[in-house]
Amino acid sequence: MTSEQSPQKAGIGKLGLCSGCSYYPDLLNRHRCTPGDACIRAHSGRQIDRFLRNNQELAENYLADIFWERRAIAARYAPVERIFDLKSDPDEVVRRVIAMRMPVEQLVGMIGDPDREVRLSVAARLPEALLVQMIRDPDYLIRATVARRLPHGQLAKLVKDPEREVRKVVASRLPAFALHMLADDDEPEVRAIVAERALPGLAVALLQDSEWWVRLAAVGNAPMEFLPPLLDDPEVEVREAALARLAEEQSTGNKEIR
Repeated sequence: MTSEQSPQKAGIGKLGLCSGCSYYPDLLNRHRCTPGDACIRAHSGRQIDRFLRNNQELAENYLADIFWERRAIAARYAPVERIFDLKSDPDEVVRRVIAMRMPVEQLVGMIGDPDREVRLSVAARLPEALLVQMIRDPDYLIRATVARRLPHGQLAKLVKDPEREVRKVVASRLPAFALHMLADDDEPEVRAIVAERALPGLAVALLQDSEWWVRLAAVGNAPMEFLPPLLDDPEVEVREAALARLAEEQSTGNKEIR
């Protein structure tokens, strides 16, 4: 810029977007916008974001903008009470922003959103008492998110979930007294989690599991008197774990005698 050029003329020359802009020259002169860097009229998400970050009081003016990215960015900065209508916006990116900002008591209306990312945000934020409404979601990642947050009393509703990853989450959270519901699960990964958390009686049953890593997980919870047969287990890891527990018990007993 030469000494004869004004900031306004330089901006017009750079992008031509300042011409006809209702904020020109006021915001430019106050350094609240920068042609090519922070501009509401640009078709660049970064420039729009920088503009609205500097001028958040203007964000609600763009919640109905024809350009989806401008609406989505405006939704980040507009007052929460002004964004409710956008929960049914035709663009999923806009709705994703709304799902992250909407007050939790308003999220019920987005439970059935067609976009997976929107529903993930809903599942992560919905009040626990309402999560049961999402346990039949078609996407297993959302059901797994629900399983991580669902109150313990509701977890039994997911023990027959068709997806292994969901049942693994359930196995990691069920109260120990309820783990028997997954002790016969088809997937050894699920049964291994059960074995790691099992009460002694259930752990004894899992010492007979067909998969060695399930038996290995059960060793730590089974009563000592049931471990000697595992010294002949076909898998070395199981034998070593049983031997180590028995040796530790014997060592502890010797110390108590002394």
